[in-house]
Amino acid sequence: MTVVPFFCAAGDPERQLWLATLQAGLPDCKVLYAADCTESEKRAAEVAIVATPRPAGINAFPGLKWIQSLWAGVEALLAAPELAHLPVVRLIDPALAETMSEAVLAWTLYLHRDMPGYREQQSQRRWRALPMVRAGERPVGVLGCGELGRAAIGKLLENGFPVSAWSRSPKTIAGVRHHHGQNGLEAMLTEVDIVVCLLPLTLDTRHLLDGEKLGLMKQGAQLINFGRGGLIDTDALLRRLDEGRLKHAVLDVFETEPLPADSVVWAHPSITVLPHISAPTNVATASAIAAANLQDWFEKGRMPAAVNRSVGY
Repeated sequence: MTVVPFFCAAGDPERQLWLATLQAGLPDCKVLYAADCTESEKRAAEVAIVATPRPAGINAFPGLKWIQSLWAGVEALLAAPELAHLPVVRLIDPALAETMSEAVLAWTLYLHRDMPGYREQQSQRRWRALPMVRAGERPVGVLGCGELGRAAIGKLLENGFPVSAWSRSPKTIAGVRHHHGQNGLEAMLTEVDIVVCLLPLTLDTRHLLDGEKLGLMKQGAQLINFGRGGLIDTDALLRRLDEGRLKHAVLDVFETEPLPADSVVWAHPSITVLPHISAPTNVATASAIAAANLQDWFEKGRMPAAVNRSVGY
């Protein structure tokens, strides 16, 4: 029976759930936690399923042809030197895109209706209506036009927000003012009230929003980062918040996770901290997609499209 090693950094209950769900989707294979594989099973394995940024011991599987990630973000796998020779297939899950679009809408509304302001007023026991504008008067900019970005854009449009979007290359999205390239990024930042980051982390996008770019945003603009922590220069963000250029930031991702307990970000009055929960991977749907990809490989020798290492996605 074909053996499929599973690398997972989660604790035992979650790991066992993954194993059981993956096994149910691959009845003709034996899905095993990688550390439990025998030497002969390690030599025979052709595909590994990975749910950890650094799959320890993967070099003990010399016959691997490719890796199926259970995450949409794969920058850590691409950066691992021991995996440089292996194609990496990232998770493309419509359910994940829908979950992300819900989160983008929820937290856009949080900022649009000034929930941070009301939270502050409650702490001061103040009863006062804050200024409000219609959704149609609140332009939102989305950085990233992949599966997650397009789903988020659709949800924002459905709810009446004017949407601009930015990506590395030109794209056409109905109802959206699209920008691309460096000049396009700078132009978009100047025209929206809320910026939503949904980009992958690559060499080109690390600290894409540095002090200069953050300074281009409108006075009182707000920021949501649901992509990767490294997209934003945190020190520069803190400065822009402290000086009042930016009003508030909702951060779900950080360069170091979990966010260290001594980080000044925790207590900053203009930051809402979330524990990387904007779009958690769904075990059932992710397992079904991974299983279908592996069945295609074992039955037809067909590997899904792998991440382009030169661009990082």
